[in-house]
Amino acid sequence: MRILIVPLVVVACAAAAELNVKRVVLFKHGVGFFERQGELGPGESARLDFKSEEMNDVLKSLTVNVQGGGAIAGLRYDSSIPLAEKLAELPFPVGERLPLSTLLDHLRGSPLELKFGAATVSGTIVSARMAAATEEHGEREVVTLLTNEGDIRALDLTAATAVRFLDAKLQLQFKDYLATLLQSRSRERRSVYIDSTDSGRRTIQASYMAPMPVWKSSYRLVFPATGDPLLEGWAIVDNTTEEDWPNVRLSLVSGRPISFISPLYEPKYIHREVAELSEDAAATPEVHAAGVAGGGPGGVIGGLLGARAKAAPAPPAPAMAAREMLADAQSVRTEFAPSNVRVSTEGREAGELFEYAFTQPVTVRRGQSAMLPFLQQKVAARKLLIYSGEGAVHPRSAAEITNNTGKTLDGGPLTIYDANTYAGEALMDTTKAADKRLISYAVDLGTRITTAYDSSSHTVREIKANRGLLTARSAVRETKTFTIKNVDARSKTLLIEHPVRPGYTLIGMTPVEKTPARYRFQVNLPASADTKFAVEEERLIESTTSITSMTPDFLGQYVSNRTLPAAARQQLQTVLDKKRELAAGVRDDQETGKQIEEMFRDQQRIRENLSALNRVSGQQEQVQRYSRELSEQEARLSALRDQQSQLRKRRAALESEIAALIEKLEF
Repeated sequence: MRILIVPLVVVACAAAAELNVKRVVLFKHGVGFFERQGELGPGESARLDFKSEEMNDVLKSLTVNVQGGGAIAGLRYDSSIPLAEKLAELPFPVGERLPLSTLLDHLRGSPLELKFGAATVSGTIVSARMAAATEEHGEREVVTLLTNEGDIRALDLTAATAVRFLDAKLQLQFKDYLATLLQSRSRERRSVYIDSTDSGRRTIQASYMAPMPVWKSSYRLVFPATGDPLLEGWAIVDNTTEEDWPNVRLSLVSGRPISFISPLYEPKYIHREVAELSEDAAATPEVHAAGVAGGGPGGVIGGLLGARAKAAPAPPAPAMAAREMLADAQSVRTEFAPSNVRVSTEGREAGELFEYAFTQPVTVRRGQSAMLPFLQQKVAARKLLIYSGEGAVHPRSAAEITNNTGKTLDGGPLTIYDANTYAGEALMDTTKAADKRLISYAVDLGTRITTAYDSSSHTVREIKANRGLLTARSAVRETKTFTIKNVDARSKTLLIEHPVRPGYTLIGMTPVEKTPARYRFQVNLPASADTKFAVEEERLIESTTSITSMTPDFLGQYVSNRTLPAAARQQLQTVLDKKRELAAGVRDDQETGKQIEEMFRDQQRIRENLSALNRVSGQQEQVQRYSRELSEQEARLSALRDQQSQLRKRRAALESEIAALIEKLEF
């Protein structure tokens, strides 16, 4: 039988003053602001309980204010020192479900008292262990004592009715040990204490930030049969704390300030190196390696350590999309009327943020959520269609909302009702006052759109020359034609979205609106009619070429271009004439070179024939004929070489003239 150490500790605490939640402010970046208030008497302490993961934010933001004068003695909180660090100074083992014998064995040499009914045995601990089971006894725990009478006795701990440490200091340490183990089991809760030394009662106010779920917003946009549209906004608030919020002042803040977690709660330790004096260590023998060759000057090798920084994605931008409705909204006869609620909020700008403050107290029970109305008023909105392409046949039913409420509209889902009928749903991102948003909420099956592309060839618009370079600017035009068929017997307004493409500019048209990625064009669609709308764009192309490397034919295309001024044409024509003359001279040089090569090969043939005939008798006449022919070819070969030399001199002169003309070109 084992005797297990069970950490039961009775902690006596004075009653702490309560600070009740009076105000809650919820933000959109994962934190909430809490304001508590209560009375603190002379010498009393107020206790605030938190989850361990909340402590970093609390320690970063906690402020305390004493109303009516006075002061507080200080703030203290439950430490987060690791269990091993806390127990390091105590002479007890660390572990779960330790037997008593293991504990006592760690305390060898300590005085101990055991009671066995009416008998008492006192002495000094020699050792303690688990004794193996025998036929007479099962597994037992045994402690060996050097008794006060001088005997060494092995005593059965299982039979002892009481065990007591005779050392008062050790007894106190054992209580601390058990209290530390108990605290380690309640690691989810941490307390902050506010102490007072005032002689009278004071009202104190504590404020802090803590992690909280973001509040959410949802809207209803109502297009009545007659009159202005109505926008209704609801806030969804979650109380995930472990206490109620009774009649608190609640505010909701739209915006995203910078916020982060700073590790303030966990103790921070710095590793320090162990340093010893050299004389504290004994000298060791050194073995020197044998030399193998003569060496030169020694070299130093340096190391370079580079660091790479990781970047945050950007959070993705909210999508403005809607669930497609595959049936006509008019066929859904769900009747709808605006909510009959009382909106009691005040909105105000708070720097870059916007705050909705509820003017009436709000109650939210712990573990529950609340849906609170924060907006219900007329809004400037118009119905239209929007077509974004991307292979779609039908445009979408949409609404253009201008925020004339004077308040910031936090982003969220939007349900649209048209003439008391459900029409669709959309998402809207955060919209500042006086800003405008376009949302789409259904597919309009009564409108069909097809597209066709057309493009023109490159047309040279401008030619310039400078420092031997010819720069030509040309353009190509592309036209996208939208053919729109409105099958409904009512007129419509359509917004066509066309992508903004780098390098392209619109020709002869201005969009009604432009986003970073798209143009928007408004097209009025008559009832039961077809409409065509064309978007024409132009892309400018600039090419630069060295005039020296241009062939006469390529340069001639620029000379014949109608956009070229007469003076520039004359300069290029002069260069072109010289290039043509140079090209002709190059051809003549090449032709002369071919003739020289052919004549040289023919001479080789004649010399081989002469060599063969000289070894045969009776061939004198043939030898003389070959000799005359060889002499004539030598004369012609000399003339061809003179001609080639003149051609090459002329070629070099033309190249110099062309280079000088090109260097002077500028228009």
